[in-house]
Amino acid sequence: MDLDQLKALPKVELHCHLDGSLSLPTIRRLAKLANIAVPEDEAQLRQLTQVTGPVPDLMTYLTKFDFVAPLLQTEAALEIAAYDVLQQAALENVRYMEIRFAPAFSVQQGLSYQAAIQAVLVGMAKAKQAFNIEASLLVCGMRQQSNAQNIAVFKAASLFKNQGLGGVDFAGNEADFPPAVLQPAADFAQQQHLNLTFHAGECHCAHNIYEAIHLGARRIGHGTALADQPDLAQLIKTTNTCLELCLTSNLQTKAIQTIEAYPYPLIVAQDLAACINTDNRTVSNTTLTKEYALFQKYFHTDLATFLNFNLAGIEAAFCTPQLKTALRREFKGIYAKFS
Repeated sequence: MDLDQLKALPKVELHCHLDGSLSLPTIRRLAKLANIAVPEDEAQLRQLTQVTGPVPDLMTYLTKFDFVAPLLQTEAALEIAAYDVLQQAALENVRYMEIRFAPAFSVQQGLSYQAAIQAVLVGMAKAKQAFNIEASLLVCGMRQQSNAQNIAVFKAASLFKNQGLGGVDFAGNEADFPPAVLQPAADFAQQQHLNLTFHAGECHCAHNIYEAIHLGARRIGHGTALADQPDLAQLIKTTNTCLELCLTSNLQTKAIQTIEAYPYPLIVAQDLAACINTDNRTVSNTTLTKEYALFQKYFHTDLATFLNFNLAGIEAAFCTPQLKTALRREFKGIYAKFS
């Protein structure tokens, strides 16, 4: 399939960070609102907000978020940002999307966690209506924050159950803050009946996948270290854990050194639940359509497998059973026409 055909396919995306996915025009708009200077030259702005190829490690990659954080300190800015990301997704026929957002980075000017979350949900609600796209919010706890801080974030998130919140996540410096360190906050999420996903296995730490699942994660963000410990496939399969695949960013951060090291053949051979995602549309300079094209190029992924990935994403989505049923029906019907 060519890019136009791939773009036309209905898609599900479960792993996309708000602050890593703002379009450049929206970054300029937010900078103007915040009275923060940005380069007029497009290439210079991209240099501040994107990586152009492999970087030394994940922490270097994450420095690209530093420029955006000061732009997301008001309710108006967060609403604009959420609307922008869903608009981008809708333009490439993403039918259901989960946006990740870390409130801890948006409270430097006095916003409460609750107000920050509410603002993102307002922007998402407006975009859902404008672009006929379904979406849920994932609130991120940050690994480098204390458990008390993450519990406070999750407590604020719990106020929005059944109001657009899908669940919660842990993101950030995985190498220094493995899942076991986060157990008190993960336990709190479980007690509050919050759906839980975990960034794990992104730093060549296969054991983190195991720990995250045992802490209650129903999905694993990245999970690339599965290639280093293939026997984890059995645990992933028996627990019906879904892998959130982010190929471009994994190559950029050296979560995998080469495409040959990516665990795709194992995922397919073991019939593991998995879905394709962008991670950070702007930081990684990608779209979901580009990600599909890479899977087709490197792994010869066919239409039936793309459908299976999307059905797995729907099954693992943090949304209502009724929406899952409607999405399954829609995807099966449209993919049948494409075939």
